[in-house]
Amino acid sequence: MLRFGIISTAKIGREAVVPAIQDAENCVVSAVASRDLARAREMADRFSAPHAFGSYEEMLASDKIDAVYIPLPTSQHIEWAIKAADAGKHVLCEKPIALKAAEIDKLIAARDRNKVLISEAFMVTYAPVWRKVRSLITEGAIGKLRHVQGVFTYFNRDPGNMRNIPELGGGGLPDIGVYPTISTRLSTGKEPLRIQAVTERDPEFGTDIYSSVKADFGDFELSFYISTQMANRQLMVFHGTEGFIEVKSPFNADRWGPEEIELSNRGHNQSTIFRFQDSRQYRKQAEAFARAAKGEQEEIVTLENSKLNQKVIDAIYRASEKDGWEPV
Repeated sequence: MLRFGIISTAKIGREAVVPAIQDAENCVVSAVASRDLARAREMADRFSAPHAFGSYEEMLASDKIDAVYIPLPTSQHIEWAIKAADAGKHVLCEKPIALKAAEIDKLIAARDRNKVLISEAFMVTYAPVWRKVRSLITEGAIGKLRHVQGVFTYFNRDPGNMRNIPELGGGGLPDIGVYPTISTRLSTGKEPLRIQAVTERDPEFGTDIYSSVKADFGDFELSFYISTQMANRQLMVFHGTEGFIEVKSPFNADRWGPEEIELSNRGHNQSTIFRFQDSRQYRKQAEAFARAAKGEQEEIVTLENSKLNQKVIDAIYRASEKDGWEPV
């Protein structure tokens, strides 16, 4: 069993990732660290983890764990991922793993010099839904792919939420803009060449709250919009010459809609629905990471992949400051 230590008691960890680790077949939560020992002990007890630490450094120095999961604010990801790697621990870090593509080079260096695994926690890449989308496109089920459409929106104006605090790495693009990009790249195996974009910022918070993006992949285009101040919606559509694939609830599986794919033909008079009951993408992420950490062959999100995805987000920000195309 790969023994995880959890750095912080953040909500995403408590509600999604830590329960998935405990549910997994090949890993377990052994420790929780917080700057408040009482909070660490409370969360450790909740998940039957035997160890609690009152500082992150103390846990990293412990031989009670083999790996860490980092759900800290985005602005702290690089710092603590490097510290964990230098302590000889494997690292599963929440997305986005960095705020600039160039920062990921430091993580690659830390990974290589310590011979550990560092991976960004893009749970969607382990979901059966997205593996099926990729296979349908590869098999030619929709003919030649011409256009991908995407949307991911929610409403959050809580001034205390890190998504609305620039200093902590808040903003819509780091939080959810990464999903249409990673899912399109995963499904097609292609990289965007250039970007056009419009971005709006909140006058009070200063964070980006809306972006409309057009990405040129050469053979096809991706257009998507994201917002942190619009009604909840998620959808991805892959439109080809012979049909299209509609992915329902594509990112928060089964939370905002059915966990299913609808494949329709050119005339839209014949369709096939693929349903995925409780695919447990967070559990599959934990299990894949644990296998890879033990040296087994496994398809995970590499740092090189993360850097390519972050280059797209960087280009969207640059494109938003100009008219016309911005190269990725």
